[in-house]
Amino acid sequence: MRVLMIAPTSFFNDYGCHVRILEEARALQSLGLQVKIVTYYKGRDLPGLDIVRTPPLPWRSHYEVGSSRHKIAFDLYLSGTALITALRWRPHLLHAHLHEGALIGVALRALLRVPLIFDFQGSLTGEMIDHRFLDPDGPWYPLMRRLEVWIDQQPDVILTSTVHGARLLIEAFGVLPARVIPFPDAVNTEVFRPPLPAEIPELQRLRGEWGIPPERRLVVYLGLLAPYQGTDLLLQAAARVVRLDPRVHFLVMGFPGETHYMAQAAALGISDHVTFTGKLPYEHAPIYLRLGELAVAPKMSATEGSGKLLNYMATGLPVVAFDTPVSREFMGREGYYARFGDAESLAEWILYALHHPEESVERGRRLRARVVAHYSWKAAGQALLEIYRAIRQGVHPPAWATTSPPGRAKTEGKLGG
Repeated sequence: MRVLMIAPTSFFNDYGCHVRILEEARALQSLGLQVKIVTYYKGRDLPGLDIVRTPPLPWRSHYEVGSSRHKIAFDLYLSGTALITALRWRPHLLHAHLHEGALIGVALRALLRVPLIFDFQGSLTGEMIDHRFLDPDGPWYPLMRRLEVWIDQQPDVILTSTVHGARLLIEAFGVLPARVIPFPDAVNTEVFRPPLPAEIPELQRLRGEWGIPPERRLVVYLGLLAPYQGTDLLLQAAARVVRLDPRVHFLVMGFPGETHYMAQAAALGISDHVTFTGKLPYEHAPIYLRLGELAVAPKMSATEGSGKLLNYMATGLPVVAFDTPVSREFMGREGYYARFGDAESLAEWILYALHHPEESVERGRRLRARVVAHYSWKAAGQALLEIYRAIRQGVHPPAWATTSPPGRAKTEGKLGG
């Protein structure tokens, strides 16, 4: 089976939706499918993947994360590249990522007469608001909202990275429940795993390379650096934590805007307790996460998934996150939940987790067991193949073909979480 993935982003970059695209493609290839990915001209080529890139824009030599007015030109170029590739390669199925990819996919489906799957990873208008590219009270919002609703109505099937996303499509965008399949993010649990005793010298060496004192207790963050990711709140919480417990150190792994956030850490007086790695290759993420004693996920988006949680969980780390439906969906009762958007609450939970090591270690162990049972890419790839087969046969995928996780847990009582 030939699958054409449409990725309106600079694939591969080391964050978020790129990891989902990568792992889906690898899982499908391992099952014998041919996968071709059409994407923007920038990005990192990875071995074993068939990537087709657009020509470069003459006036834009770099890419941007998130919403940008230049994406209109990027997507026009991507439309042409996807059309040429599809006519030459004749895929059996279109798998579109993000709303722009789904819009391109609608046109290609009409021409090729093949099924279209939309991989939904969050609301289009919600993301534009998160990136401060769209004013919810401005004149453009109603138009963009109507466009989003129309796009959501077109695909044959929509896969959602969370159960919360499925509810959003059905309840807020009027998509028929029969066309929505929760297909949660997953993780390679053999690559992301707890450290082995033999790795301790390597981990100690890595700490030394980054100048992290050996006595410091390390809290790790991996992801984009941006206000909607909660980076500002993370640093505010870190300042409170360090003031109350100077033994704590924060390892912040990600991009962009490292210089801005380093200056912010300096202004808060915690430069010697926060290490910024900058952009970290995805291949290096597993060993860096094994450095941590605790992980933190302060994401502020109300609609997007949070794949970093699964990486943390697979590594066996206890996790402090803001209390959102997605966090609850992934971690259930085993996570530590701070009040949404509250840096003080985030700090309190970080201190609680570090000051209760036996409980935290046990929570990390249970999070690892949870992710192995429900969020492994090995099982997710087989489920995705069954979805493909059912759609090509014109029937709805059977319920057992999906990887729906357990339902959300209720709020726990400690510390007002």
